[in-house]
Amino acid sequence: MAPALEDGEFDNDDYYSLLNVRREASQEELKGSYRRLCMLYHPDKHRDPELKRQAEQLFNLVHQAYEVLSDPQSRAIYDIYGKRGLDVEGWEVVERKRSPVEIREEFERLQREREERRLQQRTNPKGMISVGVDATDLFDRYEEDYEDVPGGGFPHVEINKMHISQSIEAPLTTSDTAVLSGSLSTHNGNGGGNINVALRRVTSAKGWGEVEFGAGDTHGPLLGMKIFRNLTARCVDSISRPGACGLVAPRCWLASSGTQRPATSPWPCRSAHIRRDCCLLRMYSLFPVLTVFVGPLQLGIPHSFMMMSYQYKFQDDDQTKVKGSIKAGFFGTVVEYGAERKISRHSVLGATVSVGVPQGVSLKIKLNRASQTYFFPIHLTDQLLPSAVFYATVGPLVFYLAIQRLVIRPYVRSQKEQDLEKHRESSASDIARKRQEAESAVLLMQESVRRIIETEESKMGLIILNAWYGKFVTDNSQKHERAKVIDVTVPLQCLVKDSKLILTEATKSGLPGFYDPCVGEEKSLKLLYQFRGVMHQVLSPEGEALRIPKQSHRIDADT
Repeated sequence: MAPALEDGEFDNDDYYSLLNVRREASQEELKGSYRRLCMLYHPDKHRDPELKRQAEQLFNLVHQAYEVLSDPQSRAIYDIYGKRGLDVEGWEVVERKRSPVEIREEFERLQREREERRLQQRTNPKGMISVGVDATDLFDRYEEDYEDVPGGGFPHVEINKMHISQSIEAPLTTSDTAVLSGSLSTHNGNGGGNINVALRRVTSAKGWGEVEFGAGDTHGPLLGMKIFRNLTARCVDSISRPGACGLVAPRCWLASSGTQRPATSPWPCRSAHIRRDCCLLRMYSLFPVLTVFVGPLQLGIPHSFMMMSYQYKFQDDDQTKVKGSIKAGFFGTVVEYGAERKISRHSVLGATVSVGVPQGVSLKIKLNRASQTYFFPIHLTDQLLPSAVFYATVGPLVFYLAIQRLVIRPYVRSQKEQDLEKHRESSASDIARKRQEAESAVLLMQESVRRIIETEESKMGLIILNAWYGKFVTDNSQKHERAKVIDVTVPLQCLVKDSKLILTEATKSGLPGFYDPCVGEEKSLKLLYQFRGVMHQVLSPEGEALRIPKQSHRIDADT
């Protein structure tokens, strides 16, 4: 089903499912399904006033679905944003003669404009808190030095540095934004801070510029400038000129960077940064979409280094990533490896182990919560101790698994249950409407189903004996739960044609005579049918196409 336009909105009208056609259905397929449903629901076929009224409602619904899907422009919008996308603000100004591709682009532009207006009302706060921990006493000390000291038997762990930064944005116009940011830092009792104000202007869809003013006790007054420009579809260029003008050590330098992505290059992305004190070259390679390789090289005085890093993203719901890197230069050699994983809807937790000479062993823990970042670098030892490397690697993993089982999973499960309950409450009226439509459709199908069964019995064809749709309880651990299913025998028999039943991958709850008996939960379709006098049975998950009869569904006599 096409996605809803807004979070929390409920759109239960799947036109593809209602017509029982594929999303790639041709005009002929749409027309054939539409004609068949029109013959079934035509009001003139019913004399009873109540059945006539119900048939008229269903006939109009089928006609509405066909009108949308038979029009290329309306269908293009519906495929992206669903039924409510056709009523979005600004859609009426779009030229109807445009192609589906142009319609998609125009609609996405309207969506972006509406999102921009929404963002104008937000300050978009961003922040970071970094707490440095010195834990070298855990691995590198002499026990006899602490024998006479009270409490000396316990390792001494202290916080030796802290950094706090925060920024907010204030949209001035549709193209101008003011950004206010500040930071405070302290290290071993010495600290300082600074405050910056930046004015950013979006000059066009391809570029923007920014001017920054700052002051603080670390660099003194500061004046900076940034320019970003999209040169071509695969080439970007940016120029920045940050300047720090202090009383003791003034410095000003120019930085320029260019990024190019050739269409046929094995290195699909390259970038270069040139400054007075160094030159930095980066090369990126994306082998599959889930793998990233980065190789930067910096030459300069005194910081020259070469680095290679690799990242792989797993195809799971938690967006798990593993990464590793090696960096070598005048300062020594550092090897880092780690992983990050999504632990909730808005939170990502990551841990990295850093092993280097002469830096020693460190553990870096990072938590991203929406727009806030919490960073905890923990320095374990100045030497390469195997015990420090082992505990830095195994300790976070064991701790995460414990927290995942005892805290995160129960919390996420509770949040899902709350969201599901809210979704049920918000969609209760819509589900009641769909249920009434389904019950009306079943009544209108009775005569057609009787004729179909007589025809199929005469040639020992396909007869649906029983069919249920909803949530089935199959796990022994869930026996306390109640199955939530509805009887759909009549609607499915009505779809049988020439001893065949074909259902597309569209949502089955949108089929004529169906509705959703358990909103937000996994559903399946279970059928018991007879073909050529032999019993068959199949369980079809939601979202999968189904075609019967099949020999694999046959029930053996022993069974």
